[in-house]
Amino acid sequence: MEPLNLHKGIVIPLDRANVDTDAIIPKQFLKSIKKSGFGPNLFDEWRYLDHGEPGLDNSKRKINKDFVLNLARYKNGSILIARENFGCGSSREHAPWALLDFGIRVVIASSFADIFYGNCFKNGILPITLEKTIMDQVFTKVQNKVGYEITVNLEKQKIYDDSEIAHFEIDSFKKSCLMDGLDDIGLTLKNKIDIQNFEKKYQEIFPWLKGG
Repeated sequence: MEPLNLHKGIVIPLDRANVDTDAIIPKQFLKSIKKSGFGPNLFDEWRYLDHGEPGLDNSKRKINKDFVLNLARYKNGSILIARENFGCGSSREHAPWALLDFGIRVVIASSFADIFYGNCFKNGILPITLEKTIMDQVFTKVQNKVGYEITVNLEKQKIYDDSEIAHFEIDSFKKSCLMDGLDDIGLTLKNKIDIQNFEKKYQEIFPWLKGG
């Protein structure tokens, strides 16, 4: 998992509440567990005017020219902002996979669904919760300036543009994992030597349990 500490990016405004995981990545794309290749189908049903299926050439599909991901001003954006209850619905981990594969490293919203919130940290995405009044201000800034960028400083837990926008709260353990680029597997491998020593000792005590 790629570490995240200081991130600057163009802001993509998704001015919707209660965005569920089926909207983020529709159910027909859940057949793969490779964690990659989902970016082209992020928000598929809003992004395109036809029905998407795995394996389709998306370059030949009819796009929704009014949807935010299809607007030139937000091209290469890496920070997504939304309204309350983002990531609700089913607990599919493919949702953060799709966001990350598209290039989103930070999602800022008024609130998140709990499971989605946790899945973001496990996949290298920083979810930030800000008060509605602050979110309103950020949405206004994005609308008024083409190519609006903000900087997120995870170590200091602050968000900036030309000046400080907000301080955000985050669990210290989740914060350290993101900064070190450690997912669940990475955390386990930090104890690799201890695990190997345990396995060796265990086989010495119970040699008959060792596989052939």
